[in-house]
Amino acid sequence: MNKAIADRVAAKTMGQFKVRAEEPKPTSAANSGNLYPESAVLGLDQESFRWQESTFAMLNLALLASLLCGHALFSEHFGTPTPALVGLLSTGFLLQLGELVWMQTRTRPLSERAVQSLTLITIVWDVALASLLGVLTDRVDSPYYVLMLVPVLLSAFRRSLLETLTVVIAAGASQFYVVWHFFQSHPVEADEYFEAGTISLIFLLTGVLVWFLVTHLRRQEAGLAENLLELSKARERLLQEEKLAAVGRLSAAIAHEIRNPVAMISSSLATAIRSPLSPREREEMFDIAAKEADRLERLTNDFLTYAKPRVPECQPANVMDTLAYVADVCRAHALRRQVDVRVEGPEEAVALMDAPQVQQALLNLAMNAVEASTSNSVVVLRAENEGEYVRIDLENSNGPISESVVPSIFEPFFTTKLSGTGLGLAIAHNIARSHAGQLQLTMNTAETVRFTLTLPRVNVPEDKGRA
Repeated sequence: MNKAIADRVAAKTMGQFKVRAEEPKPTSAANSGNLYPESAVLGLDQESFRWQESTFAMLNLALLASLLCGHALFSEHFGTPTPALVGLLSTGFLLQLGELVWMQTRTRPLSERAVQSLTLITIVWDVALASLLGVLTDRVDSPYYVLMLVPVLLSAFRRSLLETLTVVIAAGASQFYVVWHFFQSHPVEADEYFEAGTISLIFLLTGVLVWFLVTHLRRQEAGLAENLLELSKARERLLQEEKLAAVGRLSAAIAHEIRNPVAMISSSLATAIRSPLSPREREEMFDIAAKEADRLERLTNDFLTYAKPRVPECQPANVMDTLAYVADVCRAHALRRQVDVRVEGPEEAVALMDAPQVQQALLNLAMNAVEASTSNSVVVLRAENEGEYVRIDLENSNGPISESVVPSIFEPFFTTKLSGTGLGLAIAHNIARSHAGQLQLTMNTAETVRFTLTLPRVNVPEDKGRA
């Protein structure tokens, strides 16, 4: 599989690779000289190319600097560096340094043609530089042959096996040329040619081994990219199936909730019209139909609020004012049940919120707490500044909520009450999320049931808070 395809797959699934705008043209081993297409430079993504090019440039810089210093330190053995040799070394060093700076500062990716050209130029320059330095040293045991290792490794990393073998042959031929050039003016020693052949064999083993290792890693990467793509597709299918299942459950819940009031309205009106009833009994039937119609309207409004929530218009608002308003609204209902509603918190608790929406969420929570409380109990609405958020706790002393029920309390149409739409907590949960906050059940014991709503906090200067 082409490595370029693997890169694009990984980019889609992991978001860690950059996808090129152009599709690479398919090549075959016959016309490209590449026995394994995935090893070609065409499959190299931009980040990997930048990293590799910078690494090879730093390796060249280190070798050039080390060789020049070593030559100067051991000048008795290798001879004093000539101006031509120093100039060539300096030119190579400056070119590599310029390339390194260019690679680190460049922001736009290179085209595939530019990558190919740069790789070829670097290989040719490194081979030529090592050959020229070997000739200028004028010694059969020139230390500069080690520079041949860089183009061999570079071709093994980026080019095909055939191209890598070509670079190895060029490096070996260069070594033989340096030996031959030296013996044009010195006595011939056959063992020096043998040493040049040994070095060439080392280059061959290094290049082939590195090429096979890199190719194997790229194959593994391509296989991993395919697996990631399959996992991504499977995840998308599961998500789609889960969405369809959720829609099915929601539709069934809606149908169930609507069916009951519709059935009651239908039966009440049919009884009132067709049955011989007294005026009082007929009025009762009409009253039942009216109540069920109100219930159906409330269900429809709650569902629309849940399914299509209004975008909050957030602005700084005093949380204590909101808590006081909620407590006043539900206090009449609480008094009938002999439940006390209390508000606690600092006056400087200011949050970024849509006050009417937050009031709606807290009112749902407060009414549920009142209805779950026994006589002579207390429902507490408490605000507290907590870092970057305002924490609002709403708790009552009658619990706990059954553990089997807890995972479903924020699901739409889930309710344990005989009457109600089951959308109150779901709506409150959506309101919290739309405000970049959270609504959670933070305590569920026999003594305390606590829901916590967090909202983004607005810092108020102390003097303004006291005012």
